[in-house]
Amino acid sequence: MSKLVAVITAEEAGTERLGTRAVLAAEALRKHAHDGGHAIAIEFHDGETARDVLAAADIVDADAVLAIGGSGGDPRFAGKAVTAAGVDDVLRDPAAVLTRALAGQAAPAPAAAAAAPQAGGRRIVAITSCPTGIAHTFMAAEGILQAAKALGHEARVETQGSVGARDGLTAEEIRAADLVIIAADTQVDLSRFDGKRVYLSGTKPAINDGQGLINRAFADARVQGKGAAAPDDAAPAAAKAAGGQGSGRTGPYRHLMTGVSFMLPFVTTGGLLIAIAFALGGIYAYEDANQGTLAYALFQIGAKGAFALMVPALAGYIAYSVADRPGIAPGMIGGMIATQIGAGFLGGIVAGFIAGYGTAWLNRNIRLHRNLEGLKPVLILPILGSLLTGLLMLFVVGEPVAQLLATLSDWLRNMQGGSAILLGLIIGLMMAFDMGGPVNKAAYAFSTGLIASEIYGPMAAAMAAGMTPPLGIALATKLFPGRFTGDEREAGNAAAVLGLAFISEGAIPFAARDPFRVIPSLMVGSGLAGAISMAVGAQLKVPHGGIFVLPIPNAVVSLGGYLVALIAGTVVTAIMLRILKKPLAKPEAPAAV
Repeated sequence: MSKLVAVITAEEAGTERLGTRAVLAAEALRKHAHDGGHAIAIEFHDGETARDVLAAADIVDADAVLAIGGSGGDPRFAGKAVTAAGVDDVLRDPAAVLTRALAGQAAPAPAAAAAAPQAGGRRIVAITSCPTGIAHTFMAAEGILQAAKALGHEARVETQGSVGARDGLTAEEIRAADLVIIAADTQVDLSRFDGKRVYLSGTKPAINDGQGLINRAFADARVQGKGAAAPDDAAPAAAKAAGGQGSGRTGPYRHLMTGVSFMLPFVTTGGLLIAIAFALGGIYAYEDANQGTLAYALFQIGAKGAFALMVPALAGYIAYSVADRPGIAPGMIGGMIATQIGAGFLGGIVAGFIAGYGTAWLNRNIRLHRNLEGLKPVLILPILGSLLTGLLMLFVVGEPVAQLLATLSDWLRNMQGGSAILLGLIIGLMMAFDMGGPVNKAAYAFSTGLIASEIYGPMAAAMAAGMTPPLGIALATKLFPGRFTGDEREAGNAAAVLGLAFISEGAIPFAARDPFRVIPSLMVGSGLAGAISMAVGAQLKVPHGGIFVLPIPNAVVSLGGYLVALIAGTVVTAIMLRILKKPLAKPEAPAAV
C-alpha cells in the first residue's frame, strides 16, 4: 500500500462552479486510491481558505505528492516527487493521474495535454482486429506503433488475427497505460480495461492516419468500467471522430463482421476437407457404400462437422458481439434452428441479431437482488434469450427467411448468360471499391454465406476480384515503371505476393496516393475478373487462400476458365493504370544535331 498526499487548489477562477469541480476531483481521487489499496490525504484550497490541512506526519510519510490545480511549488514538499495536474485531468481520468504520481512522473500542464498530448511521452496500449484477421489487423498495428513513436509515446499493440491473439498485453502494461485504443472492425472484449480511458475506432484510421487517431483518442477517450455504456454506445462517436466512418463501421455492421470472422475457420476447414474427400474417393465419397474409407471420414468431418457449425457460429458470435457472453448460447441455438428449418446463413444472421438484442434488452430490464445477480449471465439470460430467439425463429421469422433463401438459391443456381455476368461484375466492383472496407466486406460476407447453401460461384468471383487489384498494380509497376515512383515500384513486389494470397489490402498504399486514377482502374479489372468467373461457371469451395488453394483437387470448378478470369482482370487493371496515370516526368527531347 502506498501513501499519497494531495493539495487541490480551486482559487484560479474563484467561482462556485470551479469550487464544486474541485470537490468532485477530491472525491474521485479518494475513491480510486481506495480501490487501488492506497491511502490518500487531501488538503483543499478554495480562495483564501484551506480545509483539511495536511499533517506534517502525513507529508513526511508520503510516497508521492499531487498538486492539483496549483503550481506544486509548496515548500512543505521539498525533496518529494510532486506530480502536477489540472482539475480537468482528475475528472477525466483519476486513475491515470494516480498512476503517474505513484510512478514519479510529472504530468504535462493541462493546456499542453489537451492541445498536444504527444509532448508528454504517454503510454498507449492497443488492440487491432479485422474480420479475416490477416491484413488490416497487422497494418493497423504497424500504423499505431509508427505513429506513437513519431509523437514521442510508448505503445504496445496486441493483434487479434486469424491465429488468435499475438503479443498479448499484460496486466501490468494495461495498469500503467494512460490510454487504450481499440482499432477493430470486430467486437473486442473490453473487460480487461475497466477504469482505463478507452477509444474505439475501426482499423482504417489507424492505417491511414495513425497520428491523427492517437491525438483524437487522447481528446475523446471515455473511461471504461463495470456498468459503463456498452461498446456500441461509445463506438459511433469514436468512429465518427476517427474518420467520418459513421455508424456504417459500428453497430450492426460490426456485429455482422464479428460473426463472419468467427465463421470463416469453419467454412475453410469444411470446404477443404470435402474437396480432399472428393479427390480421394470421387464425387460419391459421401455415400454409405464408402463407409470405413478415409474419403468418407473426411467428408463426414467436413460436411457433418465443420459445415454444420457454420451458421450456429455466425449467429452465436453476432449475438456475442451485441450482448457479450450471455448472448452466445441463444445465438448458437437460434443458428442451429435456422439450419434445421432451411433458413441457412440468412436465418443465422436474423437469429444472431434477435438473440443479441433480445438478450441485451433482458439484461437491462431484469433487476435482481445483488445476491442473485450472479445467476443472470449463467442461467436466467441464456434460458430466456434462447426461448425468445427459438420461439421467434420457429413461429415468426424462420419460415419467411427460409423461403427467401430458397428463392435466392434457386435464382443463383439457375443464373446463366447476362444475369450471371452482371452478378459477377457487381461483386467484382464491390471487392475493388474499398479493398477491405465495408463495401468489400459486404460482397465477401454475401459470397461466403452462400457456401453454406452449396452455392460456390459468387465465392469464386469474389476471390478472383479480390486478387486482381494488387496483382494488376504489381504488373503495372513492371510494365510501365514511368508511372510509378521508386518506392512504388519496390512496393509492387510486395503487392504481388499479397495478391497471390488474396489480400486485397496490398493495393491500399497505391490507392491512397492517387485514388481518383487508381481506384477506377482497379474496379474495371476486378469487375471483368468477376464477370468472367461467373460466365465460365467457376466455383470455389473455400473462402480464402488465393492461388495456394487452386492446386487442391475439386477446390475449384472450371479451373482453366477461372485462371483466364484472374489473368484477364490483372492485365486490364495494369492497362487501365497505364491509361489513367500520368508519367512522372516527360522524357527529354533528343538533342538537335
